[in-house]
Amino acid sequence: MIRVLIVDDDFMVAKVHKGFVERVAGFEVVGLAHTGADALAAIAGLRPDLVLLDIYLPDLTGLEVLRRLRDEGTAVDVLAVTAARDADTVRAALRGGVVHYLIKPFTFDGLRERLERYAAAFGGLSAEGEVAQDDVDRLFTAMRPAKVELPKGLSAATAELVAAALRGAEDDLSAAECAAQAGLSRVAARRYLEHFADAGRARVRLRYGQAGRPERRYRWAGPKA
Repeated sequence: MIRVLIVDDDFMVAKVHKGFVERVAGFEVVGLAHTGADALAAIAGLRPDLVLLDIYLPDLTGLEVLRRLRDEGTAVDVLAVTAARDADTVRAALRGGVVHYLIKPFTFDGLRERLERYAAAFGGLSAEGEVAQDDVDRLFTAMRPAKVELPKGLSAATAELVAAALRGAEDDLSAAECAAQAGLSRVAARRYLEHFADAGRARVRLRYGQAGRPERRYRWAGPKA
């Protein structure tokens, strides 16, 4: 499980964000903090993997919290979750090493996508020892923002059907198996699966049989929602 601390000065907003996070498989909320000082204390005591950090806090700003964490060398990832839209704040957050910057208000799906991408990257470097260039490439692909527009001929509604089939599968799926679950033709399912693979949202494995071409099998590149 990826352990999450939520930092927001608004108690109700923090509870809403807690509910969002707990709906995403593979994540658990280990605490809430409502001031910068409380956030620093909670990070030191709870040792979360990820902090959802608001910028506007009543004592320290989120940027100051971030700066102190980096100065202390605290090993924690930070996802900025804030209404701050000015370029200087965004730039400072990026320089502080946030894994993503999500502007309020946002939907559950908006947060879920960022968390899934973070989980894919987090899991990709979970093992000890050295990593190959392919491992590094997969990590940065996983953290890359999703494409805003689908390729011509693909629809958002059908893409979600295919994504839901992948997320709900216990194992990887062939195009035919995914098509059966999504209620599509195999050719149509294959187009969406290949799009997800190109975008880093699905991983592809080749399964070799006794004859003919190897079968391409797909797995969602993140925790299952």
